[in-house]
Amino acid sequence: MMVALDGIGMTSRRTRMRLIQRLREAGVSDERVLGVMEEVPRHIFVDEALSHRAYEDTALPIGNSQTLSQPYIVARMTEVLMSANPKKVLELGTGSGYQTAILAKLCDEVYSVERIKALQDQARERMHLLKLRNVMLKLSDGPMGWPDRGPFDGIIVTAAPRVLPQELLDQLADGGVMVAPVGEERQVLVKVTRDGDQFHTEEMEPVRFVPLLGGVVR
Repeated sequence: MMVALDGIGMTSRRTRMRLIQRLREAGVSDERVLGVMEEVPRHIFVDEALSHRAYEDTALPIGNSQTLSQPYIVARMTEVLMSANPKKVLELGTGSGYQTAILAKLCDEVYSVERIKALQDQARERMHLLKLRNVMLKLSDGPMGWPDRGPFDGIIVTAAPRVLPQELLDQLADGGVMVAPVGEERQVLVKVTRDGDQFHTEEMEPVRFVPLLGGVVR
């Protein structure tokens, strides 16, 4: 069950501003990202029973063994992605739709792929509730991306592959940026920048994500 857009008292401006202040203290400095993080109502992306925790800087369960990422991680990954000022973005792992909504406020076009139909259905409802009309959703095998809609100026991956799939790298436009967690036991957030046929990788910081899996779950 989702919470209404204007549903609960703890979603006051003051509560959201406290979260934004914590993000600033953690090193997030892009005011575009911080502004959208304050604007998007995180409480509608979790079950009503967890809505009182929506503005804590913590990951929360969303069912199907998936999680809503910690706000700091969402802000950090978005900030890195926005360093390239992308207009057209691919997201692997729609999940609850929270990261999708953040991207939709910052980019012209967002293409988001999810492999679990129940999560995609909920995300679609939330996009409708927020009147976000620049989001295209696809139910598909996650690691494959969305090749017929590429190339993309930016790609963001919200689950961790062991290594980045080449077919995904091929969907990145020249000069584009990909942000992804990579690894199994040890995971690290990486920024990949494409320069022609070359891919330059920069390690950002340790992270912990669910693994990137294949196969559609209906």
